[in-house]
Formats: sequence, C-alpha cells, structure tokens
Amino acid sequence: MRMGHQSSGRRWRSVYSLAFGNAIDNADGKLLNFIFPSIRAGLHLNLESLGLLTAIGLLARMIFGPLWALAGDRWNRRTLMFLVTGVWGIWTILAGFAQTEFQFIVLYTIATLGTVATEPLTSSLTADLFPEGDRGRAFGVLRGVGGLILLVFVPLGIYFTHFAHGWRWALYTVGGLSILSGVFILIFVREPGRGVNEDQKVPNERLHRGDLKFLWATPSLWVMALSVILLTSLVIVSFALTFLTDVRSFGLAQAQIVMAIFGITFAVSSLVGGSLGDWSHKVASFRGRIVLMQVYLAAYALFTYLCLQIAWPHWVYYPLFFVFGIIAGIGVPGAVMPLVSSVVLPETRSTAFGVLFSLVQGGALALLTWAFPWLSDRFGEPATFFWMTTVPYLANALLWFAFYPLVHRDHDRVQDELKRRSDQIRSLTS
Repeated sequence: MRMGHQSSGRRWRSVYSLAFGNAIDNADGKLLNFIFPSIRAGLHLNLESLGLLTAIGLLARMIFGPLWALAGDRWNRRTLMFLVTGVWGIWTILAGFAQTEFQFIVLYTIATLGTVATEPLTSSLTADLFPEGDRGRAFGVLRGVGGLILLVFVPLGIYFTHFAHGWRWALYTVGGLSILSGVFILIFVREPGRGVNEDQKVPNERLHRGDLKFLWATPSLWVMALSVILLTSLVIVSFALTFLTDVRSFGLAQAQIVMAIFGITFAVSSLVGGSLGDWSHKVASFRGRIVLMQVYLAAYALFTYLCLQIAWPHWVYYPLFFVFGIIAGIGVPGAVMPLVSSVVLPETRSTAFGVLFSLVQGGALALLTWAFPWLSDRFGEPATFFWMTTVPYLANALLWFAFYPLVHRDHDRVQDELKRRSDQIRSLTS
C-alpha cells in the first residue's frame, strides 16, 4: 500500500539515520587498516592476511552489493536495512572474540557481507523520500554527514592501537554502533513507498522481471556505468598520504594534517554539492545538473594536476588541498545520484545503484588500487596519478556531453511508463 507524503522533519530524520548507518558500515572496512597491526600481533597474522581481508571486502562489494540491492527492490528496504545494517553488527562483535586467524577471517568475512548492503539501499530510500528537484541536497546530507562521522573513526582506530587487545574493543565498538544504527533506522525511518514523489504516481510496486528488462534498455545507465569507472577519486584517498611522505618529503604528521583537511572539506563539499545540484536543476532542469557535473570534473582534473604534479613549498599544499576538498565532493550528490534516480523506474533504483556503484565502480577501483603500486614502481607516483586521475576526469567531462539528449529522453520514457501503468490501473478499477 502506498504511503502518503511524509513531513519534512520526518524525512530529514530518516536521512540522518540512514547517513549514520552508512557511515558505520563504511567505517567497518576503513577501521581495519588502522587496527591491523594490533590484530597481527594478537593473532600472529602476516601481511598476506591484510591483502586477503582487503580483497574480501572488495569482492563482497562487487558481488553481494548488487544482490542486496535486488533484494531491496523486491522487499521492504527499511526492514532489510535493520537486519543487515543493525542486527548484522553482531558478526563484527563476534570477530572481536576470534582466537585464531581462521576464526577471524571467517567472522570478518560474514560481517563484511552485510556492510556492503548499505550504499544501494540508503541511496534508493533517499531518492524516494524527496521529489526530483530536492534530491541533491538529500544525497549531499547522506554523503556529507556520513563522511564527517567517518572521520571520527580515524583517531578512534589510532587510539585503540595503544592497547594490547585494543583491536578487539575497536570491533566491539563498531559492531555495537552498527546495532544502534539499526535501532535508529527502525525508529526514525519510514518506508516512503517506491515512486511516491514522481510526477506520474502508481501504487507502490516491487521489482518484477519486466522491470529489469526496462532497466537494461536505459541508454543513460550504460553511459553512467562508463562515467563511474572514470570517477577514480579512491586512488587519491588511498595513496596521497604515501605520495606526500615519499615523493614530497613530508613528515607523517604533516601529511596526515593535509589529508585531514582534505577529508573534512570533502565532507562539507558533499553538502554544498547537493544544494548546488538542486539549484541548477531549478534553473535549467537536467541540463543544469549536467553542466554542474562537467564543471566539477574539469575542476577536479585541474586540482589533481596542481596538487600532485607540481612540487610546491610545503605550506602551499595546505590551502591547495583545502580548495581541492571543497571541490571534490560536489559531483556525485549534486548530479550523478539525482540523475540516476530520474532515469530508472522507482522499483529498480536499488538495483541501479547497486550495479553502478557496487559492481561497476567497485570492480574498477579494486583493479586500480591493485595496479597503482605496481605502476608507481615502474613509472613513478606523479605519472601514475596523472594517468589514473587527471586524464580520466578530463575524459569524463567530455563523456558527459552524451547526457544532454539522453537524460531527457530516458526520464520521459520512465514517466510514460508510469502513466501507462496508472491509466491501466484506473481502467481496471473504474
């Protein structure tokens, strides 16, 4: 049964609760890098174990992310998130009790299989909570607030490593917060109904086989798949700290401050980018979001060059990475996620987000993070950054010209299909 429009306060409580759950599940994987030395000492692991655990996380995102997304389009997303974001935190707590390497890998793997569900489910729920012209701000809050919460886990991870069994308490903490996030979702999030904020409204639908055929026949989705492959920002997040210390001769503390500045301003950028996207949509409809994305991609490419290709005095990197961070989070909440929401049927949004961000982008980033050290050893880190970030972002800016005719066409196609269904139901009930 279709739910009515939710009040503004309830919708924003839902978004903040989803952002908290999203941040906790992302922290589960990020925290591993900080506490692994403590785990290695406690369970007598080697570096290959870290590589295996990292690979498990990437594979889980690629394979199980889309599967959870399909489940979200078929069943109640709020209930599903309560289970895989909340109750599933028990597995993270149990991993903290592991006594052997085998026990830890098995329990951590099971925990990871649940955390990868959050991204596509929260994205589709957020899209259904808001009308087309207001989704950028909502996506910005989802990513920005989640990013700010995630920043807390960096010093938290470092703090726990000062204790002999600190890694266990780190996992207990994250698992407990995961359960708490599930409680928040159960209390504050309401399933809005798929398509409740569309121009053409039909009774709340669940995914059917014919909907998937409609999804795969969406040209914008295929171009977007290529675009998200070219969004290679994770390379900078993963390797910029090492670049600053090894290539630019920063001390570790200095480099960490530079990257902390980037991380904080990146989170703020997501909030700004979402609002900019909604403003551009009100000014020029979909064309406004496309222009915003192209400007963002060109600016991002420029700052990858300024920050990573030119040897500045050390003090210059602080304002440079500050401005870079302010730019870096604009495009995805302001343009990518709202446009994806607008060109697919409401009952296929989780699947669309799962395929694009979990399968396609997750697979591409796994390959890039594997290849980056190998290429850096042979060609140097500056050249590798240039070909892995600057060039893809410039190419992406050109690729987005394809969206000018496609997005309007695919959006109208969705609205026509919704109108057809609405008319069909009306004729059957009259």
